Amino acid sequence: MQIYIEENYEKMSQKAAEIIAEKIKSNPALILGLATGSTPIRTYEILAEKYKKGELDFSRIKTFNLDDYLGLDFNDPQSYHQFMRKNFFSKINIDLKNAFFPNDFGSDYEKYENKIKESGGIDLQVVGIGRNGHIGFNEPGSAFDFYTREVELDETTIKDNSRFFDDISQVPKRAATMGIATIMNAKQILLLANGENKKEIIYQALKGPITEKVPASILQKHQNVIVVLDNEAGEKIKT
Repeated sequence: MQIYIEENYEKMSQKAAEIIAEKIKSNPALILGLATGSTPIRTYEILAEKYKKGELDFSRIKTFNLDDYLGLDFNDPQSYHQFMRKNFFSKINIDLKNAFFPNDFGSDYEKYENKIKESGGIDLQVVGIGRNGHIGFNEPGSAFDFYTREVELDETTIKDNSRFFDDISQVPKRAATMGIATIMNAKQILLLANGENKKEIIYQALKGPITEKVPASILQKHQNVIVVLDNEAGEKIKT
């Protein structure tokens, strides 16, 4: 496991973007797993800037998103389909026919798994981490052998995500998510985290016991994980 602790969110995002950009340059048909949330937004902006400068080409890239809410139309501003279009896809030359989400096939999540396999598997999977240790929407207690499925969101997740909605009651209670087994099948995983509120869970995930109570702790068993943090998120693991 490679761990980079950068000075601040901007430098963390630059490092993450450099890692992704180098993978794309070495493989223009990269299969890229993507995450949503506030953490990767600047990383996506930097990648889009590199595209505009002519440094990157996304025309042959395929993407698979970690998760999306259930119960929202794909065109709803809060759906992760729209999040990705607003923050990334609209700014690069990706073919949207090559951008996939776990709820694209209704509740037939096996089709999503098969689409990943047909593509040759995910080369690089970007993940964030929730304050409760979730990766994707795999909440505490999720089995490590689960694949893409429908899940009920934890109260902590609903509360944290309510900042994106006018009212907490509007936050969907269910989601479709890659399972932990799906994530672990990626050839390489890039974990991003920033902010003081992530320092405790980062410590538990990277230095604590491997337990389903902290889903991200399973990353300790993956053979090719890169972790990029800002100073605040990495504070406890530096000591």
